[in-house]
Amino acid sequence: MNHYLNINDLDNLQQTVQEAIELKKQPLKFEELGKGKTICLLFFNNSLRTRLSTQKAAQNLGMNPIVMNFGAEGWQLEYEDGIVMNQNKSEHVKEAAKVIAQYCDIVAIRAFASLTDKEKDLAEVVLNNFKKYAGIPVVNMESATGHPMQALADAITMEEYKVKHKPKVVLSWAPHPKALPHAVANSFIEMMQLQDADFVITHPEGYELDPNITKNSVIEYDQKKALENADFVYVKNWSSFKEYGEVMINNPEWMLTGDKMKLTNNAKFMHCLPVRRNVIVTDEVIDSENSIVIEQANNRTYSAQTVLKKILEDL
Repeated sequence: MNHYLNINDLDNLQQTVQEAIELKKQPLKFEELGKGKTICLLFFNNSLRTRLSTQKAAQNLGMNPIVMNFGAEGWQLEYEDGIVMNQNKSEHVKEAAKVIAQYCDIVAIRAFASLTDKEKDLAEVVLNNFKKYAGIPVVNMESATGHPMQALADAITMEEYKVKHKPKVVLSWAPHPKALPHAVANSFIEMMQLQDADFVITHPEGYELDPNITKNSVIEYDQKKALENADFVYVKNWSSFKEYGEVMINNPEWMLTGDKMKLTNNAKFMHCLPVRRNVIVTDEVIDSENSIVIEQANNRTYSAQTVLKKILEDL
């Protein structure tokens, strides 16, 4: 594997999930694979799970991780060609990417959506410019439109808690005090489209995601109806795609509650974290024995480690 920018960069999702589960049993089995190799983790946004899990994954493979927070430590980068750089951006990505590539063998990047310029966000300016100019493998640790590392961890977690029948999986919008990106929801949808499951997306009207992502997925505007007989319930906020980045409504009735979970087939509750308690989901649900959010977070290490292993094997 040359890059990991999207869940579809995996040759086979189900096979990769099984590889990750096996790797989880012996996380240090391949620690010689990355010996003498360096990975640069570049963060243009804050992080907890992504930073720690990817760093641990690299160390489990014997790699040397270097971490840089561009927001606080690096020069502001320019991405446009032919621009007169007489404003606040001090370095062009053309030079920055090539310089960074001299220091490492793999570069992993986290850069959120602006939620102000749809076309720029859809173009994945940060990720694609590093891919264009660095000349080394690029890993997406969450971008403007996707979070494939989280989606792989979600797939691993659902496999560990799989039911005997064809599962029903629900992705539900939830309220949030500020506008959030679409990345987690997008990648979860793309991952579910590779699964043998009854998959339903539920959200208020006006919160439709990118139709190029949702494609033929079932969309149900009645949350309670969508939750009926669900085996897994994944809750996440996202802002409007059509009215880009806007909070159209912030209806607290969409918060996931214990009463709503009673409509399900004793479903497992999922969330990528961090989560705003009693806004997105009630304490009753997230603290219940059916909550698997901590297991999801743990699997972030093994999703990252499996991806890095595949890249190292092809270096």
